[in-house]
Amino acid sequence: MPTAFITGATAGIGAAFARRLASDGFDLVLLARDTERLERTAAELRGKYAVRTETLTADLSTEEGLAAAEERVRTDVDLLVNNAGFANKGVFLDVPVSDELTMLKVHCEAVLRLTHAVLPGMLERGRGGVINVSSVAAFATRGTYGASKAWAVNFSQGVAADIRNRSHGKVRVMALCPGFVHTEFHERAQMDMSDVPGFMWLDKDDVVDAALRDLRRGVQVSVPSPQYKAIVGVSRFIPRGLVARMSSTTGRKYK
Repeated sequence: MPTAFITGATAGIGAAFARRLASDGFDLVLLARDTERLERTAAELRGKYAVRTETLTADLSTEEGLAAAEERVRTDVDLLVNNAGFANKGVFLDVPVSDELTMLKVHCEAVLRLTHAVLPGMLERGRGGVINVSSVAAFATRGTYGASKAWAVNFSQGVAADIRNRSHGKVRVMALCPGFVHTEFHERAQMDMSDVPGFMWLDKDDVVDAALRDLRRGVQVSVPSPQYKAIVGVSRFIPRGLVARMSSTTGRKYK
């Protein structure tokens, strides 16, 4: 059976990936910080889908956690989902610089290092995929969150181009850029989302379906749902200064 490695696997989009991939017959390696919740999630998936579920308790903002994750993805991982992430409440100068650096560690360094660790094995085997969960905030960058998600998009596209000839299209790297998704993400960041209209919210299972479909098609940047495709498309024709002003009230709220 193929094996998927998912970071941030116990909640939100990460948990949705775990359920979908288990139902598709993938064995799973699940990474999160909360051991009790991680083991409970693994047991539920193992019992329901009869797949092998391995757990790795690790904090990707620490060197110890990153090193443990790197070591594991080097062996027999067919699909890597770099999903772990979070938001800081407040604008740039209101957030402690230590919290901003932690965000860069998780959103950028972890994505880079795990992608770098997993790809050689995939290329050797001639198959595999990497999904780096970014955000539509990447296209309306404001603050460290949007900048880190923009980095993930550009990084994914660059790596996909770098390996294209070596992999003959059989190893793929993709950035996934959802908008507002019903998860614990905003609650954890203590964000008031009451002003977001209902039609802007996405279902996490629909996001995962779109991501896996786009990965199979060789898409490098996946934007789930027509409304967000339209938003991203329009943003490319709006001056960046205006985009930044428009995103001042919402840019940090996207997943």
